[in-house]
Amino acid sequence: MNYDFNKIYDRESTYTVKYGLKKQLFGTEDIIPLWVADMDLAVAPEIVEALQKRVSHPIYGYTMQTDVFWESAQNWIKKRHQWDIARNEFVFAPGIVPALGFLVQAFSEVNDKVGIFTPVYPPFYENVQKNKRELITFSLQNKDNRYFIDFNEVEDAMKNGLKLIVFCNPHNPSGRMWNKAELNQLLDLCEKYDVNIISDEIHADLTLWGNKHIPFASISDIAEQRVITCMAPSKTFNLAGLNCAYLIFKNEMLKAKYLQLVQHLHFDFGGTFATESMIAAYTHGEQWYQGLLQHIEKNISYVKEKLDHSPINVMHPDATYLLWLNCKTLEPSGTLLKEFFYKKCKVGVQDGRQFGIDGTGFMRLNTATPFPILEEAINRITNSL
Repeated sequence: MNYDFNKIYDRESTYTVKYGLKKQLFGTEDIIPLWVADMDLAVAPEIVEALQKRVSHPIYGYTMQTDVFWESAQNWIKKRHQWDIARNEFVFAPGIVPALGFLVQAFSEVNDKVGIFTPVYPPFYENVQKNKRELITFSLQNKDNRYFIDFNEVEDAMKNGLKLIVFCNPHNPSGRMWNKAELNQLLDLCEKYDVNIISDEIHADLTLWGNKHIPFASISDIAEQRVITCMAPSKTFNLAGLNCAYLIFKNEMLKAKYLQLVQHLHFDFGGTFATESMIAAYTHGEQWYQGLLQHIEKNISYVKEKLDHSPINVMHPDATYLLWLNCKTLEPSGTLLKEFFYKKCKVGVQDGRQFGIDGTGFMRLNTATPFPILEEAINRITNSL
């Protein structure tokens, strides 16, 4: 089946964050919003069909995540990442971001030191600081337009009492995928200093140009005991509005500790359309998914080609549809970049400073959109430059 990833849909009347906040975030309605990480692309028709079939039944009561639900995830992860997950190792969550907050609560105490690698997705900061933990930031080292971890800095923090790491794999906003040697080096330090890891792997399926994602918890027996994995179909299949995610615990004691915190809140309990959408996506969405990856690769290649000789340096992603734009040559402090992109270009990219101080001078651009929209946005940028 052929899927039209260039068909443009009007999202203005769908209560969507991406379009509904244009005036509030960018100061104008006259702007192309390419910021938040959802797609302007129609989901797989198999998902629409499954949801329509369920909607036709006029009762929407409490819904269980049965073996069929979990088998769809098991099969998807096995095929995609060559990783075997037992049924009892899954825990449902209505979203990774709220789950991160509970995970931080479960595996650290008030005033404990919790580390993140920056720049990084803004909720990482909030889920540490709003839970009254001490935030420790590790600045990723930009070498030849690619990020690397400073393991000496990490070990120094562990010597000084670091209790937990919240990790992003693949990395958001840069699309950097961490290789096995890097994961092992970080894990060795965690084992030495008794530190656990929460690994947000929501972008794991969106690997590009033949790259292979390595689930952190899959690399060794030690990793299984120390790493809690967060995954979801939402980024892969554009289902963010249906609130469906899951956690993977290979360590039964860690799972029990987490459930003790959230089970009485029914936080491990999912909704009707979350359930139907994930089963359909993981069971019938393979062909659409492969087409999506090709579309993203073409869009990213186009942006890189158009900006190649400009003051904007595009960090090449291994995964995700997000592009991290280094605009420091254009304006190093970041203070005028918003004015340039929002008022002059009329393109709503996301301010890099929202990803922490290490994002100063950067902007994040979402390429998961029909090509005509992306083409217009990039032409606005190049013409304004």
